[in-house]
Amino acid sequence: MNKRDFIKNAAALSTFVLLPSGLWSCKKEEKNLTRLRTAHIGVGNMGAEDLKAISSHSKVDVTVLCDVDANNLAEAKKLHPNAKTYSDYRVMLKEMGDKIDAVVVSTPDHTHAPASMMAMEMDKPVYCQKPLTHYVSEARAMNKLAAEKGLVTQMGIQVHSFYDYKLATLLIQSGIIGKVHTVRAWSPKDWGYDGTEPIGSDPIPESLDWNLWLGTSAERPYKDGFYHPGNWRKLVDYGCGTLGDMGVHIFDTPYNALDLQVPMTIKNECREPNGFGFPQNNVVTYEFPQTAYTAETLKWVWYDGPGAPHYHEDLILPGAKKVKGSEETAEDTMEDKMSLETKTAGKGTLPDQGAMFIGEKGRLLLPHFMQLPQKIVDGEYVDITAEIKAVEKANSMGKPIRNYDLEGPKHYHQFVDACLGTDETTAPFSYASRLTETILLGVIAGRFPNQVLHWDSENAKFAEDEANAYLEGDYRKF
Repeated sequence: MNKRDFIKNAAALSTFVLLPSGLWSCKKEEKNLTRLRTAHIGVGNMGAEDLKAISSHSKVDVTVLCDVDANNLAEAKKLHPNAKTYSDYRVMLKEMGDKIDAVVVSTPDHTHAPASMMAMEMDKPVYCQKPLTHYVSEARAMNKLAAEKGLVTQMGIQVHSFYDYKLATLLIQSGIIGKVHTVRAWSPKDWGYDGTEPIGSDPIPESLDWNLWLGTSAERPYKDGFYHPGNWRKLVDYGCGTLGDMGVHIFDTPYNALDLQVPMTIKNECREPNGFGFPQNNVVTYEFPQTAYTAETLKWVWYDGPGAPHYHEDLILPGAKKVKGSEETAEDTMEDKMSLETKTAGKGTLPDQGAMFIGEKGRLLLPHFMQLPQKIVDGEYVDITAEIKAVEKANSMGKPIRNYDLEGPKHYHQFVDACLGTDETTAPFSYASRLTETILLGVIAGRFPNQVLHWDSENAKFAEDEANAYLEGDYRKF
């Protein structure tokens, strides 16, 4: 599918199509499914985990496996010997379209939209890994097509279905800290690359179809250790950096709890772009319009990379004691990468990754992940056992399961059950596209360090015209 065809299918990008959750169905009355035949595009690394989780559902038949790496394909085939195998998802969908019911896309980010759009054009429900797409235009196109066809969709943010995140969402919406005016979220992961583009090329492994791995992205010589299998997240042509990887997970609960749409302004404090890798450190500040759960506007600050988060008084925990070099007011500059953890000591140290809600009646800390949220008022922790029990009872939540192997499959099984007509997905593309768009706007802001960009959501464009060039990309024919 070339770019012209893709954009033609996308049609207008002006507004999101929002449907009531009950309209997301697999048209069971038409298909009358009792079992789900799945096709899996990308079965290595995270794709292997997706395959494991989807296939653990008792009503799933893994029918097709597809991967550009023959080694990945061979390993998956051992687990599902009856499944047919392909290296090219386009050939697979054309040849097996009438023998599959749903498609799981677990490829690098730049292939998410091309593969998912082709599957949805064939009326196939899609489970797509996060972030939903590589470009804003793709996110809107995928949402639009899924809505027009009434397909079951789900983005792969497994923690969305975990107990602690659902609990935090309900607590915030119950008003436990009042209207929220600021969110600060962070991850010290380093999916950036501040080095130079590699020179020359290396022999392509016999097991890898490099042309198919590149897909719609620009042609580039293969260089060992830079792209496949793991480092593509660091590179602008294929991934979305730490913001696109961990940001999606950590943004998800505050974004969902506060019922946010897309931001009005975005600013990324980072190094100058090098055209090849994402910055290793980013501080992205968003401003969102008011919702029922926020103040008149909401400020959202994201920190990533080594040393994240930067010092701020909003992040000081009870029991923390200042050590040499700490300050009580202004945030550090990008040049001062000393982390908050090094500036405080003792039991008041922040979790490695997480989010802090700051509201009119206190703060709520949500660690990432599998830990209860904690309320802080006037510098002290507040017991919220009663509030938690009330929310649990009102929403029939049961008790938390602190085991990822048990909790992880729930999000996948929800998708399968929705395709079979017995459940509804909680991260459909109508939601995932908005969240992804927000993430991608922060990624684009990294092209214009320290500059405030103004986003016109209705018309899907920036006021700063030079930034609009990064809302979509050219599709290579391959």
